[in-house]
Amino acid sequence: MAVDQEKQEKSVAKNKRTDELTVAEKLIEFIQRNRRLLLGGFIVIAVVLVGSIVGLTAQERIMENSFVRLDEFEQRHITLLPYIGSEDVAALLRQGEITALLEELGLFAARTSGFASARAHSIRAAIFEAQGRWPLAEGAWIAAANASPRSYFAPVSLFNAAVAAEEHGDLESALELYTRALAHDEFAFIAIMAQFSIGRLHEAKDNREAALAAYQALLIRWPLDPLFANLAQSRIILLAD
Repeated sequence: MAVDQEKQEKSVAKNKRTDELTVAEKLIEFIQRNRRLLLGGFIVIAVVLVGSIVGLTAQERIMENSFVRLDEFEQRHITLLPYIGSEDVAALLRQGEITALLEELGLFAARTSGFASARAHSIRAAIFEAQGRWPLAEGAWIAAANASPRSYFAPVSLFNAAVAAEEHGDLESALELYTRALAHDEFAFIAIMAQFSIGRLHEAKDNREAALAAYQALLIRWPLDPLFANLAQSRIILLAD
């Protein structure tokens, strides 16, 4: 019985090796028959991978260059800041540099996208604000928001654009921009300030009902805010009398 069992085990092992060889042979035969097709596939994969790597490298290089350029713009802005909006003799002598910086920022913002473009527009906006050119500041802040609509730049830029619109007396545009900033409620602090500002502007337009609704909306959405909830409550009490 032991001899028969041993023979059976050897037979099973032999059959297993035969099956393995058969599978291996079939795989080799498949590769042999389709070697050109497979080689083409490997080449395509290799090209895609290399292209992706080169693309990523090029993209990283472009991003790196953009940030270097932005840093240069920032440094120039900081250097020129004391002279922007000033009428001193020293400031008048630097106006050419300020104008050149604005032009370069505009070109850079147009050629780039996303955060880099948004940051360039925001520097332009800050310069226009310091010069008291509020319509241009509003436009630059809107451009910054549009360049990076999914980042924190969007609500901050929209809020600043609304402030600029207020500064040159366009309350309708300011209301629209505060409303757009409010839509970014993932940035709660900006959204709360925008909601309060909407109420404040409706008060300025003598629209009591709309102002009350705006303040009440703030209390409903952010009842625990330590500053604006209290301010909104105070305005509601005053307007209700």
